[in-house]
Amino acid sequence: MNKLKIAFFSIVIISILALTAFITYTFAEPKAYDFMMKNVTTERLPFDNSKNIYGHDDIILVVIDNKSVERYRWPWKRDLNCKIFEYFSEYAKPKIMVHDAILTTIDTDYPEADKKYFNSLKKMDNLIEGFMYRLQYENPSAGEKYDKIFIDKYGLKNVKSNVVLPQIFRGMITSPKEFMDSVKNIGSITIIPGFINGNPIDETYRTHNYYMNYKNSILPSLSMSAFLTANNYPKIEIDKNFISFPELNYKFRHKISSYIPISIVPIKYYKMQGNYSHKYYSAIDIMDSYDSIKQGKKPIISPEVFKDKIVVLGVNDPLKDGLNDNKSSPMAINHPAMDIQATCIDNLFHKDFLTVLPAWVNILIMLFAMFIVYYTINTHTLVKAISYTIIIIALYLAIASTCFYYSVIINTVTPIVMSASTMIVAYIHKYVIETKKKEKVTTALGKYMSEDVMKDVLKNIDNLGLGGKKATVTVLFSDIRGFTSLSENMSAQQVSELLNEYFSEMEPIVTKYNGIINKFIGDAVMAVFGEPIQDSKHPINAVKCGLEMLEKVEELDKKWQEEGKPAIQIGVGINTGEVFIGNIGSEKRMEYTVIGDTVNLASRLESYNKTYKTHMLISSTTYEKTKDCISVNKISDVEIRGKAEKMDIYEVKKLVCKFL
Repeated sequence: MNKLKIAFFSIVIISILALTAFITYTFAEPKAYDFMMKNVTTERLPFDNSKNIYGHDDIILVVIDNKSVERYRWPWKRDLNCKIFEYFSEYAKPKIMVHDAILTTIDTDYPEADKKYFNSLKKMDNLIEGFMYRLQYENPSAGEKYDKIFIDKYGLKNVKSNVVLPQIFRGMITSPKEFMDSVKNIGSITIIPGFINGNPIDETYRTHNYYMNYKNSILPSLSMSAFLTANNYPKIEIDKNFISFPELNYKFRHKISSYIPISIVPIKYYKMQGNYSHKYYSAIDIMDSYDSIKQGKKPIISPEVFKDKIVVLGVNDPLKDGLNDNKSSPMAINHPAMDIQATCIDNLFHKDFLTVLPAWVNILIMLFAMFIVYYTINTHTLVKAISYTIIIIALYLAIASTCFYYSVIINTVTPIVMSASTMIVAYIHKYVIETKKKEKVTTALGKYMSEDVMKDVLKNIDNLGLGGKKATVTVLFSDIRGFTSLSENMSAQQVSELLNEYFSEMEPIVTKYNGIINKFIGDAVMAVFGEPIQDSKHPINAVKCGLEMLEKVEELDKKWQEEGKPAIQIGVGINTGEVFIGNIGSEKRMEYTVIGDTVNLASRLESYNKTYKTHMLISSTTYEKTKDCISVNKISDVEIRGKAEKMDIYEVKKLVCKFL
């Protein structure tokens, strides 16, 4: 039964710890991840100037911002965009230009503007336009036709993959044919938020999917398309751990999420400079610069700024409804989506990725931390254990911070919370063990002293010391008559067995009448009534106890005679009076007992049973307290050894009334 209880409680504790770890990992770990990313990973220590914390200088944002929209009412005629594209295609000559946007309809009000815009797009071989997935098409038949054209043109051809992922998107937001005919390179702007270590958590963007399986084809993200375009579409190899470019001798790690089966890579963010982590210019300044160049004037922004750079064009005007393209990231609640796209491009072009420790490593770290804390608590005092636990947690925080600083992602709060939980469990376990030990000690002590004395000792365990108090009690002595001669004819084992049986019968009788056995003295019993058990009727209870002890001895005699054992008789002496009761002895060894003349007289009375051929004698003080309820023979003028005056003593014959 005990083993089943232990197994049950072990399962309960393990389940609670597992639930705590899950809740912490799900709700607290992402916040810790975000905090560490923002305040540790993107911070530079004074001695470490080699660590890049800002977006790389070769990636520049061109933002259609509030200043741009204030000049030209949104939505723009598309020929306004032509100024931007022609500035870059004719003068700036960037390495790659990425347009973080999608085009879904023809502007029927200004068809000539659209025509001019599409002609501008055709001139740019290094332009990457965007598209976006949707869950499914409203018109599946039309969608199938569109997908065939789209995949034939933009699906990656030079890919070897041994990863088969189910399709989670069954459609995309379609673009006009004129647009598709004009654009040579395209990439998905779809990013799925909320992942940390491969698991979806919330609406914060922490990971990027560089490709997606779609209709038995592989389509690149906006950043992947930019990279492939810049490198003349090298061969790609994909397995469950890496995305590789063998011709470039380059690979990076990705993870297949077990929840949503897509390839994800953690985004390494950079320190924000205002609203962006990369250098940025207003689109209106680009347009004005284009006009200035055409007029032979000095441009506001020199085209040389963008030469051989990667330019990301997008819309972000937080002050205009529909143009506030911000997402939640570890760096900011309102992080411009185009800057997130630029960050993914930055990571890919500069091989600047985070290293995520495998789940099993994090689990081992957590279990090791829990073991160390548990071991510490069970091998040290309370103060030391708590101090060492705090040190362990502080050291782990330092280790986690160092890992994040060097772009190694490790669980931060889960091991700490589980260490604290382990500390609680360990102390509960320790308390249970100590309670069980205390119960065992209590049970063991109960065999050596009265249970009531033991309770009194345990109640005052912190104030144990020599001393006690005066109290009026009744003391009972009983002794086996002629025990010495009996024992001479018996072996030591037989004597032990006889005494054990005798005492085993006497102890319940004493307890029954609110007495405590103060000690066994050879074959004698010394019992006290009235302390520590408070009992106003202790004199009569002591007398009743003595009479029942005599009756029990008669029963034992009959039984022992049948067993061939010697018959015994006992004498009982009882006295009521004042005693000193408490701890007697030394500081190292003490005994809870009663001392005083009252005790001595009770012992003398027991011995006078031999002289007067009686079985039970009580003093005059006990008699005065019990005379209405007992029948006695008075023995007058007895000389008591140690007493100057003679005194009357009484042989108790029987009870004549019942005490409540």
